[in-house]
Amino acid sequence: MPAFAHILSNSIGQAFSEIRSNKLRSALSLLGITIGIFCIVAVLTVLDSMQTNIRKEVATLGSDVLYIGRWPWTDEGGTYKWWEYMNRPSMTLDELRAVQQQVPAAGSLALVLSTDIPEMQRGNEVAENSTAYAVTTGFDQLQNIEVQAGRYLTAGEIEGGVASAVIGRGIYEVLFPGNTNAIDAILPFGGKRYRVVGVLKKVGSNAAGFDFDNAVIYPYLAASVDLRSLNNDPMLIVRAREGASLADMELEVAGALRKVRKIAPGAPNNFSINQLSQISEKLDSLFVVINGIGWLIGGFSLLVGLFGIANIMFVTVKERTRFIGLKKAIGAKSIEILTEFLTEAVVLCLIGGLIGLLLVWVLALLMSKVADFPVSLSLKNLFVGVGVSTVVGLVAGYIPARRAAQLNPVVAIRSN
Repeated sequence: MPAFAHILSNSIGQAFSEIRSNKLRSALSLLGITIGIFCIVAVLTVLDSMQTNIRKEVATLGSDVLYIGRWPWTDEGGTYKWWEYMNRPSMTLDELRAVQQQVPAAGSLALVLSTDIPEMQRGNEVAENSTAYAVTTGFDQLQNIEVQAGRYLTAGEIEGGVASAVIGRGIYEVLFPGNTNAIDAILPFGGKRYRVVGVLKKVGSNAAGFDFDNAVIYPYLAASVDLRSLNNDPMLIVRAREGASLADMELEVAGALRKVRKIAPGAPNNFSINQLSQISEKLDSLFVVINGIGWLIGGFSLLVGLFGIANIMFVTVKERTRFIGLKKAIGAKSIEILTEFLTEAVVLCLIGGLIGLLLVWVLALLMSKVADFPVSLSLKNLFVGVGVSTVVGLVAGYIPARRAAQLNPVVAIRSN
């Protein structure tokens, strides 16, 4: 053990000495390792963070919620038949009442219609590209809606179709600069004038596609839109009652909808029942592909770095040939010489790998602060970077180290 510690400390010293004496050559050789580790670990870190954020959001929104509408979220195992989906009838209050009355497993449920608002104006201020959500009662129990100022819509306002609205934080900051009070202000959109009763907290968009920061929420019965338009497709959202099976509720909901729509037995559904798990499953398969691309790009960079480190080690062996001969002449074993040069190659690769990991850490900080996307370098990915660097070092250094270990001491001492 003391002998190995001596070899290790000596190899680390030699590695740093090599870098100091041949700065440009070492930097160019380590660059491949640095870029390779950066590519691989950066992709793994970003994807892990995305998966973590998506899982948290799915857990927050609920894995026990069904989103029912004209369009399926995935291809349903084959071609995405948009020409069929566009001709399907939209969800209406009849379907909402049918599920409410005929599905005991259903807990909270609501109908929501989203429409785009190109411009919303208040005085000289204009909010662009907003979304209006016309909702029935229960919508606030199905989505993460937190009111920062004022209040949410009352049941009386929603059921009576009163022209009241709750606005998102993004719209508030644009239309009410300088922390102006927005409560009781009048906003015109959709051909009507609505009184603002509340402002939402900033939450960002979620996995279900809702962006409440740039949204207006108002009563469903106050909406005046053409439901036959392709752009106007109300969505029925149903959450399972506590303790109820989501699979059983899905069958009951499908039965209730088929009944109210008078779909003949054996005929396909003219609606799609979606779940957030469908999105996460699709994203998981996409992440596998992106992960593979990251490894491929990083692999090429590591291959370049591997040859660079191998080149350094071959040159190092040649420069130290006489020294190696002297060490073997006074009793150094071949395994010790092999271990010394292998360790030096690994240390060089670890230096390049640690620089790559440092760059990933900086990237994670920038994305978390600037892009408002929480990213963290996990211990697992840190070990991946260190492990890959070590393997590359062993592979790159083996042949030069083996050549050094097999040198004849007499020939080595006589070499120039």
